[in-house]
Amino acid sequence: MSDGIWQQPPPELKADEALGQAVLDAHRDILRQQLAGDLMSNMALPVQLRALRRIDEWRVLLLLTPWMLSRLLFPDHPPPLQIPPGWSADQRCNADYLVLGPLMGFDLLGQAQRAHLNYTPVLGHYLVQPISLDMQPYADADAVFGEWSQVIRIRDENMEKAKRDCPLQKEISRRELFRRLKDPGDAVG
Repeated sequence: MSDGIWQQPPPELKADEALGQAVLDAHRDILRQQLAGDLMSNMALPVQLRALRRIDEWRVLLLLTPWMLSRLLFPDHPPPLQIPPGWSADQRCNADYLVLGPLMGFDLLGQAQRAHLNYTPVLGHYLVQPISLDMQPYADADAVFGEWSQVIRIRDENMEKAKRDCPLQKEISRRELFRRLKDPGDAVG
């Protein structure tokens, strides 16, 4: 590990399925070790992953946890982002989990994006785009994704009316949002 350098996931997470499982395991550990008693967490919700796919040189997925619904982004190569002070792998390896780290700007599909830097020793550095941080209203995962589907539908209708194009949003289609990667017990999603 080196100060100020983007820490990639280990080579054994190069396969999408391995990365997906590591994301689930890491967030279940975070829940069990640090957030189990958190009053802002909705313990009726699982840790679940959906829509893992490749966009440009990034692997992008939707992650549902009892504390957030978010998009996680993992670059194939270290992006040209400066790691802020306090966020090197060395400095974060034993630090408590933070839901949202420093805000970073980057480009994806030719569009400016913003996301929060995060780090876990298992996953390395990655970016988080929160979709919802208030998970209390939801009875289960289907309710969360049902509401997100409604948001997507309304956004698509509004973009059509305005004749606007958003390639990133089109990449995560409604069909993929509901496609489960594998499901031996609702674990992977």
